[in-house]
Amino acid sequence: MNRDNKTRDINDLKLEVIPRQEHGISRKDISENALKVLYRLNKAGYEAYLVGGGVRDLLLNKQPKDFDIATNATPEDVRKLFRNCRLVGRRFRLAHILFGRDVIEVATFRGHHGGEKGAKFASQSNDGMLLRDNVYGTIDEDAERRDFTVNALYYNIDDFSVRDYAGGMEDLENGVIRLIGDPETRYREDPVRMLRAVRFAAKLDMRINEATAAPIPGLAHLLRDIPAARLFEESLKLLQSGDGLATYQMLRDYNLFAPLFPILEEHFTEDRNSKCEQMLELVLRSTDERVANDQRINPAFMYAAMLWYPLETRAEEIAFESGLSYYDAFMVAANDILDEQVKSIAIPRRFTAMIRDIWQLQLRLSRRSGNRAYKLLEQPKFRAAFDFLEMRGQVEGGQLKELAKWWDSFQKAERDARHNMVQVLNKASNNKKVRRRKSKPRRKKPQPKQES
Repeated sequence: MNRDNKTRDINDLKLEVIPRQEHGISRKDISENALKVLYRLNKAGYEAYLVGGGVRDLLLNKQPKDFDIATNATPEDVRKLFRNCRLVGRRFRLAHILFGRDVIEVATFRGHHGGEKGAKFASQSNDGMLLRDNVYGTIDEDAERRDFTVNALYYNIDDFSVRDYAGGMEDLENGVIRLIGDPETRYREDPVRMLRAVRFAAKLDMRINEATAAPIPGLAHLLRDIPAARLFEESLKLLQSGDGLATYQMLRDYNLFAPLFPILEEHFTEDRNSKCEQMLELVLRSTDERVANDQRINPAFMYAAMLWYPLETRAEEIAFESGLSYYDAFMVAANDILDEQVKSIAIPRRFTAMIRDIWQLQLRLSRRSGNRAYKLLEQPKFRAAFDFLEMRGQVEGGQLKELAKWWDSFQKAERDARHNMVQVLNKASNNKKVRRRKSKPRRKKPQPKQES
């Protein structure tokens, strides 16, 4: 069998210790705060390792976003060593060491959740999903509990070596994302691992090992059992980390996108070229570019764009069925769409409020006569609404594209030029009113009576 078809069986894990001179990790590339935590744990007599994505990214010559640490110290032990520590999590108990805005996450080595000890501190659902898992163990057990081989790499602060338990170094070199253990069992334990497989493959430009990928489409429905709050956080990692477009395309390939955004499914086509799908590609490509340029991004804008065409469809249906004006039907539809979406991804209220503002402004941007254009320009969410209007113009063209061009020119114009632009609109509007005004019917002149 081709090695790419294989999983990494837990029973076959074999430790390989890679000394400092044979790997490329340097302490100068590790955050100062992470080093403080590693050294203090080590000085106190505990094992301390940089682990997971931080090690993986350093070996790939990438700058890690986070530096996570694994240790044999319990969360309570860690709290005694660090006054700036807080314990978080019920499902997985973790210690967060706070250095201002920088948070170093410290996890105690995980043990196996079977047996008498595991039964006391772990809990699984009938489908095999882990509900609680505070079972502590050794570093060897912790490596067996890691999800992917490229994440089962440990940088030892004691001798600066890298400990590789699952052939992660080889998979990094070959560009392979491979699960440790039986894929179906691991996905049932935590269905979010399916999303992580896709995210790592897109982020690292790797391929998912065939055996790791095979069960995903059939188990994608398990994501519907994941708490919506957790999936909101995962959606940000998937779509707003700089590789959102590639991640979205891969999620579609593995049937993983629909459980996150079920409202969008009816707008999907085989050629992936519906207006909704064009908008998805536009907004995700734009988000990737902003991340690459270190520009600020707001999840509300992305969600507003993604859900726009389902909103339009729903508003038209409500207006037709209820007889409401389009504006009233639009506002009802906006509430419906957001209420449905937050059931799968719990978008916080601070973002849903902005989504509504962006949507509502789309209806107002075509009304520019009188003082309306000036007032719209002063709206706090005008810029976001205009950027979205431009995207809609790219998808739909025609009058919408011309409207976006007008607003672009109006923003950049000087005071007198703006006044002239509005005057042209006012004149055109008045001419239309004159043409539409009904003329009074002429009174017929009385016909003279004919003499008999």
